[in-house]
Amino acid sequence: MIPLSVDDFDFPLPPELIAQHPAPERTGSRLLHVAGAALHDRRFADLPALLGRGDLLVFNDTRVIKARIFGCKESGGRVEVLLERIVDDRHAIAQVRASKAPKPGTKLWLADAFTVVVTGRAGAAGEFFTLELVDRDSLWDLAEAHGRLPLPPYITHPADASDEARYQTVYAREPGAVAAPTAGLHFDEALLATLRAQGVNTAFLTLHVGAGTYQPVRVDKVAEHRMHSERFAIPQATADAIAATRAAGGRVIAVGTTSLRALESAAAADGTVHAGSAETDIFITPGYRFKVVDRLITNFHLPKSTLLMLVSAFAGMAAIRAAYTHAVGERYRFFSYGDAMLLERSDAV
Repeated sequence: MIPLSVDDFDFPLPPELIAQHPAPERTGSRLLHVAGAALHDRRFADLPALLGRGDLLVFNDTRVIKARIFGCKESGGRVEVLLERIVDDRHAIAQVRASKAPKPGTKLWLADAFTVVVTGRAGAAGEFFTLELVDRDSLWDLAEAHGRLPLPPYITHPADASDEARYQTVYAREPGAVAAPTAGLHFDEALLATLRAQGVNTAFLTLHVGAGTYQPVRVDKVAEHRMHSERFAIPQATADAIAATRAAGGRVIAVGTTSLRALESAAAADGTVHAGSAETDIFITPGYRFKVVDRLITNFHLPKSTLLMLVSAFAGMAAIRAAYTHAVGERYRFFSYGDAMLLERSDAV
């Protein structure tokens, strides 16, 4: 890991560029194509012209659950629970916002419908709480029935019916995420059909994005940061598709940083991707040598964030600095509901 400061990944962002709502159409967003020092302003609908027959798009098919639940403590104090991970039908890891951090043994009455008890702390810095359901059968069902969609903290309006449709990819099918894999939000069924018709192949994996994705980097030196852990699963069909693409000289294109993190976590040194399920806390920063992914479709990321470090590692720090400066100047829309980039992999640091 190259010695870098978190401040190396800062940039000025006018608040009005933080998208609060998606584009009217999924494919209606802008697309900045970053190829080394070359920057090309496109529309996301132009993507088929930028891909070739035999290329492989790898999507994350996780589905966002209704993970935000409001309630109160036995004392009457109000709480807000954001599920980080449902471990099984009766156990979860969560963020809990309250006037005072709940102690082990505290009961939380949620959504006027069910009770959980706080059993301890979790996370590298103890930032999460472990919860146990005490009077019902399924946290999955209760979250779906009583929870709310967990929009990111930089989106200021409460989630409504429109968000429930648009803060979900059209191919989402495996429930478990508490944040959307946002690069995939730009695809609709018509675009997917167009890509397949021109010979672009598709494959899927699952990485359940956790609330930890919004946790700030709390150290000054990048090397001292510890990533949160997330679950992923790669089917054998996807591993086979990647091997076939590489053998035929096609390009592996990760749709989103979550797909990239899963692929790089599952890859051997020679780039062979192994099927299966695992946990990953991979932290990709400049100096990392990519083994699988040739191109990356991604949104614009937060200043000083681990995802900005990842894209800087992928496309090169100078290229990303130039791209973000250009995007701010050209009034691109940022973050989850914002515009997208197509990045070419670079060996430059």
